[in-house]
Amino acid sequence: MSTGQARPAWLLLAIASGACAAFNGVFAKLTTTELTTSWASAISSLLSLNPSNRVVEISIRALFFGLNLLFNAIMWGLFTRALTLASSTVRVSVINTSANFMITAVLGALIFSETLPGLWWLGAAMLVAGSVIIGRREAATAKEGDGTSAGEGLLQSDEGEGAGFRDQDENVELRSVKDGEDGNSSEDEDGVLR
Repeated sequence: MSTGQARPAWLLLAIASGACAAFNGVFAKLTTTELTTSWASAISSLLSLNPSNRVVEISIRALFFGLNLLFNAIMWGLFTRALTLASSTVRVSVINTSANFMITAVLGALIFSETLPGLWWLGAAMLVAGSVIIGRREAATAKEGDGTSAGEGLLQSDEGEGAGFRDQDENVELRSVKDGEDGNSSEDEDGVLR
């Protein structure tokens, strides 16, 4: 029996979405890089074919392109589902971006023997820090307001057609301007509100 608290589903979906985005980038790079040419030569040699066999190389590149499209579609599906389950879209974006950056760095080192300079890591840290700051700001705004997260509750639909628009900053409700809605006719011929 586990004593730890269960992870929310949106968190796992956001991490998986970031991982799929990283693999999407890897397969996109493998579609065009010279590394694929050397892999195709090795596979051709294993199949007792000419190492410069273009059919094998094109087939492998097509496979990587197909995987690129597949992981892109999976990534968007997971990301969209995480957005619908989470209470904050910023949190999903922060987790997704962080997972994408870290997994991309690891895959780049493992597959392409890339070493990332300190400036890359600094940029990645700044992007994640900025996302966290925005997320905390959003959470603070939601606590100060009427309990809704940012963007919720702006449109009021409980009054039917011509419902108002509520400005969260000023806590006022604006009514749509229609002739005869409140008994006054605007008699405005040029379309400018007076």
